[in-house]
Amino acid sequence: MTRFLLLVAALACWTSLLASPAANAPAAAKAPPAAAAAAPRVSDAEIDRTLRAKLAKSKLAANKFQIQVQGGVVTLDGKTNVIQHKGIMTRMAKTAGARAVNNRIEVSEAAKAKAAARLRKASIQR
Repeated sequence: MTRFLLLVAALACWTSLLASPAANAPAAAKAPPAAAAAAPRVSDAEIDRTLRAKLAKSKLAANKFQIQVQGGVVTLDGKTNVIQHKGIMTRMAKTAGARAVNNRIEVSEAAKAKAAARLRKASIQR
């Protein structure tokens, strides 16, 4: 039964690709995505200023992360005791206009152990 469902799904995908006009168009005729073509280039100073302002308004300011911006790439350094702070800082840098983020924030061993314990507890409760 599972093989039959997979075969039907594959056939449906194949049929939709053949019917799609974009699939039949030559690669050179395809235009770049509008979002990528229209993305304004933000200066390093503007990215730095925006990111520092966002950080100052957040609870993450207490971590005193170091921020460097060069060529649109944000490099983050520092330490945190909350595992989520690393991801939040990456998202914050992206929304400030960074093209890429080099997140070198170190998460403490205590925070890693706490997260692992929560995962174990959640998997046991299922």
